[in-house]
Amino acid sequence: RALERSPVSEVHYIDGSGVGHHVAIAGGEAFPVRHPRSSPHSRHWRRPRCPRRHVPEGGRGRGDSPGCSETSHWRLSSSASAPPPPPRPPARTQSRARKGVPPTPSSFPLEFLSREGRNRRRRRGEGRRGRDGGGGGGGGAVGAMNAAYNRLLSNGGSGSATPSPPASPVRSPRLRHGRSGKGWRGAQQHPWGQVRTLPQRIAWALLSLLLRRQAIFLFAPLIYISGMLLYMGTVSLDVVPQIIARPPPGSVYRSPQLYERLHRDMDSDNSSDHALATIWRHPYKGGEWKACINRSSEGLADSNGYIYVEANGGLNQQRTSICNAVAVAGYLNATLVIPNFHFHSVWKDPRLSILEMSYSKIKGIHNPPSKGKKTMHSKFKDIYDEEHFMDTLKSDVRVVSKVPDFMMERFGHNMSNVYNFKIKAWSPIQLYKDAVLPKLIEERLIRISPFANRLSLDAPLDVQRLRCLANYEALRFSNPISTLAESLVSRMRKLSIDNEGRYIAVHLRFEEDMVAFSCCIFDGGEKEKKDMSDARERGWRGKFTKPGRVIRPGAIRMNGKCPLTPLEVGLMLRGMGFDNNTSIYLASGKIYQAEKTMKPLLEMFPRLQTKETLASAEELAPFKNYSSRMAAIDYTVCLQSEVFVTTQGGNFPHFLIGHRRYLYGGHAKTIKPDKRKLALLFDNPNIGWKTLKRHLVNMRAHSDAKGIEMKRPNDSVYTFPCPDCMCRHKPE
Repeated sequence: RALERSPVSEVHYIDGSGVGHHVAIAGGEAFPVRHPRSSPHSRHWRRPRCPRRHVPEGGRGRGDSPGCSETSHWRLSSSASAPPPPPRPPARTQSRARKGVPPTPSSFPLEFLSREGRNRRRRRGEGRRGRDGGGGGGGGAVGAMNAAYNRLLSNGGSGSATPSPPASPVRSPRLRHGRSGKGWRGAQQHPWGQVRTLPQRIAWALLSLLLRRQAIFLFAPLIYISGMLLYMGTVSLDVVPQIIARPPPGSVYRSPQLYERLHRDMDSDNSSDHALATIWRHPYKGGEWKACINRSSEGLADSNGYIYVEANGGLNQQRTSICNAVAVAGYLNATLVIPNFHFHSVWKDPRLSILEMSYSKIKGIHNPPSKGKKTMHSKFKDIYDEEHFMDTLKSDVRVVSKVPDFMMERFGHNMSNVYNFKIKAWSPIQLYKDAVLPKLIEERLIRISPFANRLSLDAPLDVQRLRCLANYEALRFSNPISTLAESLVSRMRKLSIDNEGRYIAVHLRFEEDMVAFSCCIFDGGEKEKKDMSDARERGWRGKFTKPGRVIRPGAIRMNGKCPLTPLEVGLMLRGMGFDNNTSIYLASGKIYQAEKTMKPLLEMFPRLQTKETLASAEELAPFKNYSSRMAAIDYTVCLQSEVFVTTQGGNFPHFLIGHRRYLYGGHAKTIKPDKRKLALLFDNPNIGWKTLKRHLVNMRAHSDAKGIEMKRPNDSVYTFPCPDCMCRHKPE
C-alpha cells in the first residue's frame, strides 16, 4: 500500500552472508523486492541478466535485448506490478550527488549499486552518516535501508538463523592504515613482502633520509677526509712498512732455474707419443697442392736493352734481388745481365784476408781499412748453377753472363758511367714501365743499385709467374755446394735410422751480433752487458745511444723479440714430445759463448749434429771462409728434414718455409713457436712439467694447422707460393 501511495525512489542491492537482496525505498520505508525470474517462494535475489541501469520508459540501453527494461525486470514482491521508475533527475541534482549532498526522496533516481559503487559511496562517507542517523534525507534513506535489511533477515523464508551483518568490502592496500591488536610495529611489512628486522628498518630510514635530503651528499668528501685523518692519526710513523721491490716481468732470465727444477721430471717422462712420426696430421681438405709454373712457348721479341743489377745483403736477400730482377727484365722485355753480388759488411762475404782479419781482431774494429789488400769474394757461379739458371729461363727472359764489349765501349768500359736508377723500396711494377723503360730504350744499358726489395710484393700474375720460375726452378746451388749438402743429408738419415730416417732441423740465431742487437739480458752478468754494449757500438755506431732512447729488456722479452737460447730450444722441443733419441741438425753461425750455452741442449738431445760435426775439416775447407756458401749448405740440409724449427725471423726461414711448401704439397712442415707465450711459460717460476708440456703440445698442433696457408695481399710469394706458383688437385 505504501508503494502504491509513494513512488519508488531507489533500489539497493545488499550482500549479506553471501546471499544477495534487493530493497526498494518508497515513502521513507524500505520494502524487499524480487526479480521475476527468481523463485516465487524466496526473497533471495539473483543478479539480473540485463544490465542494471536506468532505461527510460519505452527506450533501450546499449547491449539490452528488445523488451529488456527496468519496468519489466523489476517489481515489488507484494504486488504483481511495480510503478514505473521516476524520470532522470536534472543536472543540478546530479551535481549535488557528485558533491556528496543527498538528493530529495522525490527526485532520487533508481540506481543499482555494484561493489565498486558501494566502495565509492563508503569513501565519500555516505554510509557512515547513514548509520549514525545524521545528514539529512540521504542519511535517513540509508538508515531505512538498514532497517529493511534487518527485517528481511528476521522474516527469512527458510527458517534459518539470523545471519550476521554483511562484511565490509576489501579496501585498497593503500588505504590500510589501521593497526592490529598485536601492535603495528610487529606487523609492519617490508616493501618486498617480508617482515623487516631492526637493522633493515634502520637502513631503510637512512636510505629514505638520503633520498629526501640529497644535499647531504655534499658533505661526503668532508666525511671521507675526516675519516682518513682519523685513521692516519692512529698509525705510528716510527714503523715504516717494508716495500719489496720485484723486477719487471721478463727482465730476469729464469730458464736455467726452470731447467734445473724440471729436468728430473723431464727425464722420467715416458709418455712420448712418437711425435716425429705422427707430427703432421692436418691434411688440407680442399685437396693437395702441386707445382704448376707455366713456361712460355712463344718466341721472345727483340730486346729493349740490358739491365745490370747489384744484389746486396746475405744469401737469401741476394736471392730476392735475383728473382725480382728476372721479373722486371721479363716485364720490360729486356736482357738481364747475371747479377753482381754487392756484399754487406755484416755478412763478411767477401772475406777479408788473413792479415786484415788479424788487424780487425787486434784493433777491435768492425771495418778495418784495406789498402791494396786483395780480398776473396763469391760470385754468382760460386753459389748457383749459372748454366742451369740461364737454360731454365731461356724461353721467358734473355740472360747473359756479362755486358757485351760493344756496349761497354760506349761507356768507356766503366760501369760507373752507366746511368744508375735509384728505385724506392717496394715500388710497383708500373713504375718500371713508366720511368725505367723509356730510359732503357734510350740508353740501351741501365744499372739499378741497390736492388734488394725494390719491387712490391703484389704484382700481376705474369710477374709473379716469373718470380716463381726463378726462385723454385732456375736457382739451384752450384755443384760443389749441392754435393756436400746431399752428403750431409744422407749422413743425418743414417743417424736417424731409429726414426726411419726422419730428423729435425733447427735454425738457431744466437750469434753475438743477434744477441747484441736484441738488447736482451741473459745470465752473463755485468761482463755480458759490457760486451754487448761494445758490440752494438762496433756494429751500429750511435744507433742505440741516441738521446731519448730507452731500452727495456723485460718488455722486449715479453713481446717475443729476444732470440731463443739453446737451453730454451731444448725445453721447447722436449715439451712438444720429442724424446732424447731424436736426431737434430743445428743450422747456425758461431753461437755466443757456445761452451756454456750449448751444454744443456746437448744433455737433452745427445744426437745433435752440425755441419762441422758431420763433415770433415777437408770437406769444409773450400767453404769455410764464405758465409753465403756455408748458409747454402745449411739451407739444403734443412730443406730435406722432416721437421724444420725456426726460432727467429729473417730471410732464411721465410725462403725455406716457402720452398718446403713448394716441395711438400703446400704444407710447410715447420714449427713456428709463439715466442710471447714461450716468454710467459719460461718466466713462471712455479710451472710444472705437465702443465708446460700441455701448452707446448698445443703449440705444436697449431703449427700443424697453419702448415698450409694461402698468400694474402702484401704477403711474399717466396713464403706463400699458393696459389701463384701452385695448383690445387682435388682428390678423386
